[in-house]
Amino acid sequence: MTIRDQLESGAFVLRNCSVPAIFLADTTVQQVCEIACCDIGVAAGKIVAVLPPNTGWGMTADCAGIDVARAMIWPCFTDVHCHLDKGQTVDRAPPNDGTFVSALDAVASDRQHWTSADTLKRMDFGLRCAFAHGCSAVRTHIDSDHASALASWDAFEELRDRWTGRVDLQAVSLVQIGALADPTLSCAVADRVAHFGGILGASTRQVPELDDTIDSLFSLAEERGLDLDFHVDETGDPAATALGVIARTALRRRFAGQVVVGHCCSIAVQDYDLVDRTLDIVAQAGLAVVTLPVLNLQLQDRREGRTPRWRGITLVHEMRARGIPIAVGGDNVRDPLHPYGDHDMLQAYRDATLIGHLDAPIGNWPLSVTAVPRGLMGLPARQIAPGHPADFIVFSARTYSELLARPQSDRIVVRDGRPCSARVPSFTELDDLFKRDL
Repeated sequence: MTIRDQLESGAFVLRNCSVPAIFLADTTVQQVCEIACCDIGVAAGKIVAVLPPNTGWGMTADCAGIDVARAMIWPCFTDVHCHLDKGQTVDRAPPNDGTFVSALDAVASDRQHWTSADTLKRMDFGLRCAFAHGCSAVRTHIDSDHASALASWDAFEELRDRWTGRVDLQAVSLVQIGALADPTLSCAVADRVAHFGGILGASTRQVPELDDTIDSLFSLAEERGLDLDFHVDETGDPAATALGVIARTALRRRFAGQVVVGHCCSIAVQDYDLVDRTLDIVAQAGLAVVTLPVLNLQLQDRREGRTPRWRGITLVHEMRARGIPIAVGGDNVRDPLHPYGDHDMLQAYRDATLIGHLDAPIGNWPLSVTAVPRGLMGLPARQIAPGHPADFIVFSARTYSELLARPQSDRIVVRDGRPCSARVPSFTELDDLFKRDL
C-alpha cells in the first residue's frame, strides 16, 4: 500500500517526517541541519499534533500510522506574482529575438485573440498547473489598458469563484506608468480594480512627471481603500530610481495600505551610496519586495551575439539585512516574456536559490514561497502546527540537497487532510486555441 493510499483515510499520523524548523510553531523538536524530525497527526482536515518521532501517539484502529521514512513536509506554496492572462500564449506568439521590447510587441499582437473564452481557458490552465504542484494561493497581474482588459477581469472573477476553497486568487492591474498620467484612464483603471476587489498596480519607467503620477496612484488607492503592487525598475539602467520615489511617497502620505514592489533590478547596478539610501527608506516605508529571478535572468542584459554580464536579480541579501520582507514569485509562464515554466513554485524556489545564493545557510528563505507571500496577500498564516489546516506537500526528499536536486515530480499534495488527485493538464488541451495540426 502506497503512502498516497494510506493518506486516503483522512485520519493518520505521519511518522518520521523531516520538516524545516522554520515551518514549526514548536521549535523544541530536535533539529539536525535546520531540519526537525517529528510525527504529525491529522484528523478532520486539521493538523492535530506535532510531536517527537515514535512517541506512539494516535495509534488506534481508526488512525493509521504511516512511516514516511524522513520524507520532507512543507506547507503549500503561494505565488504572489504571476501573469495568468498572458500565460500559455508562446505557441501563438513566439518571443522573436528574446528581448524585452520584442516580447512586449508579441504580447500586444496576440491580444487580438484574447476573447473571454480564450483568456478563461488559458488562465484556468495555469491555475490547474499551480494547484497540482501544491500552490494554494495566487496573485496574478492583469494587463488593464487594452481593449480586451474587461474580458480578462471577468475571467478572473469567474475563476476566483470557481477555485474558492482550493486556490485563493487575487488580481492586480498592470498598466505602463506613463499611460496613467491620463487622469481619465487612471480613474477608470482604479474604479475597475475596486469593482473586482483587486489591487492597484502599474509598471514604472523613467517617464516625465514620474513622481506626480506615482503620487496620483497613491491618492487613487487611498480614495478606494486599495493596496498597491508595482513592477519597479525592471531594467539594467542605473538611472531608473522609481523604487525610491515609491518609498518616499508612501512615507510622505503615511499610506495605510500595503505596498508591494516587484523586480527592482536597477538597484543592483547603482552605486553603493544610492543603494544604501534607497534601501533604508524602503525599509522605513514598510515596503515588501518580490524578486523574480528567472524572468529577469531571461530578459535582462540580453543583446544579440553577446553573453549576459549580470543576473538581473535584485539585492535580496541587503534587503533582508534591513528586515524588508522578500518573496519569490513565479512570474511569466509560457508567454513571449518567458517561454518556459509550469507554475511550479518549487522550481521557482530552486532557481532563486541558485541565482541569488539563498543558502549556506538556507535559514528562513523557504518562507519566501510560503509564509511571506501569503502574508502579503493578507491570508492567514499556515504552519505545520496543531490547529492549522492539513494543507501540505509530502516530498520524497529528506534533505534540502535532495529536495533541490530533482524536480520532485512524485510529490504528494495534501489538502484538507486528503491526498490531492489533481495532475498537471496536458498541453494538448490548448491545441484548439492555436489551431495547430500536430
